[in-house]
Amino acid sequence: MGFSQSSKFYSFLLVLALVQLSFVKMCLGARKLTSLYNPPPMALTYHNGALLEGDLHVSILWYGKFSPSQKSIVVDFLLSLNPSKAKTPSVSQWWQTINLYMKEAGKKETHVVLTNQINDENCSMGKTLKKSQITELTHRVNSRPGGLTLVLTADDVAVEGFCMSCGFHGSSARDKSVFIWVGNSVTQCPGQCAWPFHQPVYGPQGRPLGAPNGDVGLDGMVANIASLLAGTVTNPYGDGYFQGSAGAPLEAASACVGAYGNGAYPGYAGEVLADISTGASYNALGANGRKYLVPALFNLYTSQCSTMV
Repeated sequence: MGFSQSSKFYSFLLVLALVQLSFVKMCLGARKLTSLYNPPPMALTYHNGALLEGDLHVSILWYGKFSPSQKSIVVDFLLSLNPSKAKTPSVSQWWQTINLYMKEAGKKETHVVLTNQINDENCSMGKTLKKSQITELTHRVNSRPGGLTLVLTADDVAVEGFCMSCGFHGSSARDKSVFIWVGNSVTQCPGQCAWPFHQPVYGPQGRPLGAPNGDVGLDGMVANIASLLAGTVTNPYGDGYFQGSAGAPLEAASACVGAYGNGAYPGYAGEVLADISTGASYNALGANGRKYLVPALFNLYTSQCSTMV
């Protein structure tokens, strides 16, 4: 009798163990299914609007005082965009990702042509500008219809919304021209607009990267110019390539904000290259021996943010 009760007791334990094992397997299976789930890939949709294809004539308006060396950093970057014999990774190689957008839309490749440069050192419209005045300034520049005006403001010029927006691009209905504004943020908000060459205002306070051309403000401007130029060419009039709302679109570069190298995540620019002699950080080689840090671009073919390194 005692043996029978013991048998029942051990049988009960065996059943209980089997039930627990089945429950564990079920949970593990659920976890496995969960881990196999991947969110749908991000996509930038082409909305059939005009793109800036072919020769893109660019005029620069230097608003405020810029030194010759500062100007050369920007000019050399623009010259670096076109096909060259520069070693890889190169700025021209980076720009080829934008030309994939052109190819996908059946357009010509975009080649940047620097047309002219205008100096307004005395700040003819004052040192505190509204956004609407940026548009007025572009009309003063003798750029061709369909051309692009790059308005660059010096470090002592305040622009409406600066620090909330390190730059923006827009278009003029008058002559179908487009423009980009970018400001030198080194004395205003470098933690926002010159990152990763300056410590951020919020988040991890790690050591900032060395500016590739030794000028935190100008190297920060180049990174913003690169991002906005990519967005302007692929979405000049608000009906090109973008994701989300047309009023606040994610574009070729803004879809990958903050990413410069492999393994990037919010607050970390990713793995980039370092100049042996100066320790400065870069990820692309440019004209006249320049080094630049260019942002990641959304790759239409891989549906991922693509970095140079």
